[in-house]
Amino acid sequence: MSGEAHSDKEGAEPHRKGFGLHPLLVFCDNTDEHLVCRLRPGSAGANTASDHIDVASEAVRQLPTRRRRKVIFRADGAGSTKEWLAWIASGGGNKANAWEYSVGWSRDEDFWSALAKVPKGAWTPALDAKGTPREEAALVEVTGLLDLGDWPPGLRVIVRREPVHPKYARDLKPFETATGFRYQAIATSTAGRQLQWLDARHRVHAHVESGIRRSKSLTLTRLPSFKFALNQAWCTLLALAMDLLSWLQLLALDGKLTRAEPATVRANCSTSQPS
Repeated sequence: MSGEAHSDKEGAEPHRKGFGLHPLLVFCDNTDEHLVCRLRPGSAGANTASDHIDVASEAVRQLPTRRRRKVIFRADGAGSTKEWLAWIASGGGNKANAWEYSVGWSRDEDFWSALAKVPKGAWTPALDAKGTPREEAALVEVTGLLDLGDWPPGLRVIVRREPVHPKYARDLKPFETATGFRYQAIATSTAGRQLQWLDARHRVHAHVESGIRRSKSLTLTRLPSFKFALNQAWCTLLALAMDLLSWLQLLALDGKLTRAEPATVRANCSTSQPS
């Protein structure tokens, strides 16, 4: 939804990635269904809590009633706002809902100060998808070392360190340069689970990138109208198309086609008409 080129579309504005519009997308990770595609002006904030609450509410309404009581919300660092996490912790204002979250955590000055206080022996090995220790990757919980102030009760902060990949070498913070590790953090409200389990659960969130990629291949980057309202309607149709594709792959396809990209599914599922 962004690029270097100027656009005359209504709502297209400069933002940190270039110029364009700034949508919010929500997926059901269990089924790959596209629950919400909310179009926003380009200048809309990535961590606007009111927008996150609105799209999360809309997404929950798409779920079967019996599935709305227990939901885990996952997001990157843009989702780590006090208001949105408090809303999740409250079950959207309904005490009958047992909702949890797992979101990226901002690495601010308080975070780096807390990390410097962690004893070397406190780190525990991180695990890969097969349950075996990941080479030189480790986890630690720093909740008690942070000033969490008025953040929602029950919030936990877990840090993962791993060797620096060359593509991140230019973006290291001073603490990372000094220690030779790259550090990432998540915040979660899940209690009583081991760090390895919580870390693995959150890393699955990267799966959302495939949904974004599939949305783009199905016209998210080719909005047809100057009018913002018409382009929002187009995004709603896109979400329906994504759902139809997901249902086809869940119910009718097998093998590699169950995870294939839209173009591959289209090519393999085309049928010839009788002459």
